[in-house]
Formats: sequence, C-alpha cells, structure tokens
Amino acid sequence: MKEIIKVKDLKDMLKKTGEIYKDKPAYKLRISEGKYKIFTHAEVREMIDALGTALIDMGLKGKRIAVIGENRYEWEIAYLSIVCGTGIVVPFDRSLPDNELKRVIERSEVEAIFYSEKYEERLQKIILSNTGKLKHLISMDAKVHKEGIYAQEELIEKGKKLIKQGNKEFINAEINSEEMSIMLFTSGTTSESKVVSLCHRNLCSNLMDLASVLDIDSTDRILSFLPLHHVFECTVGFLFSLYSGAQTSFCDGIKHIVENLNEYKITFAAFVPAIYENIYKNIMKKLDKQGKLEETRQLMEIHRNDEIMQKKKIFKQIHDFFGGNIKMLISGAAALDPNVAQAYRDWGINLCQGYGLTETSPVVAIETKEHFKVGSIGKCLPHVNAKIEDVNKDGIGELVVKGPNIMLGYYGNKKATNEALVNNWFYTGDLATIDKEGYIFIKGRKKSVIVLKNGKNIFPEEMENLTNRIEGITESFIYGKSNKQDKDDIKIYVKLVYDESVVKSAYKVKTYEEIYNAINQKVREINKTMPAYKTIRGITLSKEPLIKTTTGKIKRQEELKTIE
Repeated sequence: MKEIIKVKDLKDMLKKTGEIYKDKPAYKLRISEGKYKIFTHAEVREMIDALGTALIDMGLKGKRIAVIGENRYEWEIAYLSIVCGTGIVVPFDRSLPDNELKRVIERSEVEAIFYSEKYEERLQKIILSNTGKLKHLISMDAKVHKEGIYAQEELIEKGKKLIKQGNKEFINAEINSEEMSIMLFTSGTTSESKVVSLCHRNLCSNLMDLASVLDIDSTDRILSFLPLHHVFECTVGFLFSLYSGAQTSFCDGIKHIVENLNEYKITFAAFVPAIYENIYKNIMKKLDKQGKLEETRQLMEIHRNDEIMQKKKIFKQIHDFFGGNIKMLISGAAALDPNVAQAYRDWGINLCQGYGLTETSPVVAIETKEHFKVGSIGKCLPHVNAKIEDVNKDGIGELVVKGPNIMLGYYGNKKATNEALVNNWFYTGDLATIDKEGYIFIKGRKKSVIVLKNGKNIFPEEMENLTNRIEGITESFIYGKSNKQDKDDIKIYVKLVYDESVVKSAYKVKTYEEIYNAINQKVREINKTMPAYKTIRGITLSKEPLIKTTTGKIKRQEELKTIE
C-alpha cells in the first residue's frame, strides 16, 4: 500500500491537501470555444472558507442546507462550505419532479437551498407555499442578490470581506467526525425512499482507502459526469479529486463524453456500464466499417496477456478514440457485461469495476490495475470486511459488509436501521460469491431474484447482459410471469428496448412484424446457449427507455407495472 495523507474530516482534508497542492489546477472550465478558466486548489479552498463564513453570518450555523443542480464547480463549493463548518448538507436528486422536490424539502427540514437557474421558479413556488422550514434561496447563477434570492458569487465576496475583518467563525469551526453531516435520499419515490445519515469519518475513510489502492495523483485530469448528488460521483469524482490534488472538468452531456475525454485530455473517469457498452459497440462498428474488425479481434486474443503499455501501441487507434491519455476508468452503479470488460482489458485500457452503496459512502470493493478478475467487483478496500450470509448450495448468499465507511443509520427510521445493521455488519441486499483470493462476484439484487418452481434462481441482471448484446437492442428487462392455472409456475420473459434505425439496417427489415421476428430469432439463439429452465418464453418490444434511477439502475417494480 502506498503512503497516504491521513485526514480525520473533510475540513482537515481540504487544509492538508490544500497546503500540498495549492498551486495545482483544481478545475478547468470552458467559458467559450477554445477559452478556459482555471481555478487552483488554493482558490477553491479560499472560496469555500468565504462562502462558509457568509452562510454562518446569515444565521445558518447548525442548519440543514440543500444543493440541487447539474454538475458544476459551484455545486461542489456549496457542498463543502456547508459540511466543513456550517451545518448539514442535503444533496437533492436533480431529476425530481415538483411534488417530490417539495416533499424532500419538507422531509429534510432544510432552511436554505443552493440551486441552478432552471429550479428557480419551482423553488419560489415551494417557498411561497410555506409548508416547510425553507427560508433562503441561493442562486448558483445570479451575479448579485435580488428580491428574496441570494447570489452565491456575491456571498463569496461578502465572506472574503468578513474574513479580512477578522471573522474566523467558519475557519475555526470544530468538526465532529462522528455525527451526521450528510443526509442522502436513496433512490425511489420520496414516500418510500430512506434517508441515509453519513458522517465525515465515513467519507474520509473511503477517500484514504481509495488513495491507498488507486494510482491517481495531482497529475491526473478527471471528467465529472455522473450526478453529483449520488454518493458514487460525490466521493470518487469530486472529493477524491480534491484529496488527490487532481484537476476536474465537467462533461457537457452523454453525447459529448468522447469529445470531452479528448478536449480535456482526461486520465480518469467513472461512468455507468451502459456508457462503456455503448462506446464498445461504436468502436466495433467503426472497425467493421473500416474492414478491421476481424483483424482486431484476432489481435485482442493473441495479445490478451501482454503488458498494458504493449497493448497501447498495438491498439493505438482505439486509445486515440478516448483521447490517448486514459490511465484508469471505473464502472459502477450496476453490473458491467464481462465481455465488454474483457474487451477493454484486451485493448490495454485499465477499466476497473467497483461496487458500493449510498449506505457505504459508497465504495466497498474495487478492481485495480494489478488486481482484477473479469466479472468480479475486485477485492474489498483495506479497511472494509465482507462475508456471505445464508449461503445456498451454489455458494451464493447475501453480501454483508463492515467498516468505517458504513452509515450511521437511516435518519428517523430505527426499524429500517435495525434490519440493515446487525452488530455493525451492513446487509447489502445483494447476492454474491467470494472466491479463495477474496474477489467478490455480484449475482444480483436479493429482491429481484426470480425463484422458479424447481427451486432454481434466475438472476435478471445476468440474463440482461446476454440480451443487451443483440444488435440494435439498447437495454432489456428480464422478468418472471406466473401461469394463470399455477401461480408457482413462473416462466421467463423479456422486454427489449430497440433502436429502430439500427435494427432495420442490421437485419434488412422494414415492418414491425419483420423487426419482431428478427429480434425473436436472436432471443431463440440465446436460448440455445442456456439451460432449459432459463429459456425466455416471450418478448415485448419497446422504443421507450426503461424506467431508471438517475444512475441508470432499472426500477424493477415500476417497470413491471408497465407490462402487467
């Protein structure tokens, strides 16, 4: 394990790493075509101190403050100015509809909220309805205060003046690293969603563990893409970048990922599996058009066990597609197709799968450049322990984890906390196996497993990896359907989301009936490769995307309602 900077809380992290990396670029932001603005690590920490000072001056010491908006540096500055000496930070899901946004504001009892411009009208209506504790609106976009709305930029300037006048209330604030400082709503409707309580110790233990196993430092350039309110991006993208003294740039959107990787010479990024799978399909299509597909496949097999540097030379064209600077990519939030993972490894791209949950701050296990097994989520982080409970005859059981990164509990929900946390062990709800070397293999969610009449278990995620490989299929949803005469007799069905233009071109078909028959034929071919009990009995086609969380996980119960 490499030498790491020991930190006891996020304030301590900013102070210690700020002294080391003060002159290094923390953010590189495009302000117009070919023109960029750079903030150094010293400037970032100065803004945090100033904003925190202004928030305390507003009477927000010890209060709950929310942040909502797209990924941007102002979001990150706001988060740290709250959590490092002002109060409790509550990151909101940026895709919440009006009724749910109103509900989380009430449930979390926030008194102020930082927001991006597009939320202004909605928030003004909520504040006028006067149903919660919300008093202050703080705009990330406004330059100056206007009636009833503060401007983040102006608050930073005000805070700088207060500090100059000797106000050290935020700078000298003591942090209790063991008490709740972060409130996170889990995915799901707000009436069902639980609120995860995290403390500074949780996040800092994860940062130090990540630093000890990942080869990321102040020379790295990170692309922020996944929603910042999600703890995966918050810890691995945002906080880890500041801890490592790295430079962050923000993605312009899903269609611009490859363009941004090139533009900012990105070395490190974290995406969901669907992104890697789409890029893989695009690369293979491109190679096919160039007549190089078969040759590339042969080279991938021949050089599978070569060193990464050797592969980089052989597959230079593919590396250049990613900008030519990638040191490491992380896949998280859902299962990555092992075939896709293998392809990236074959090209010499260090794509590592990680695993975690909101309740674990979030990383439990991760692959690294040296330690990986395709299909696994790697090994546990140094200070995290894992075991399998209620193991079946196939060695599969529930993954249970323990460590300093485990949440304090579910806020205001003792029953749910006691069910999930037993003797400091957290029951993840995921089914897994652990091999002799400590590599963990996730099989699927305990709740989504389909149990057949013969007692066999079907893991939908595993089968979806197969159906997702069908040309023209963008995503799929495997589900069980009961026999009307015998409720216990469950058969497997699949809903397939397809790209019409790709399907028509790939299978030379025109009508819906021809499309259906072509895709159904592909499903039959998959059936031939599987045991009889896994046979897919019927398909449903759709052009509409599946119902998902903001990190791309299928909302299975809601999706089932659309079929039944």
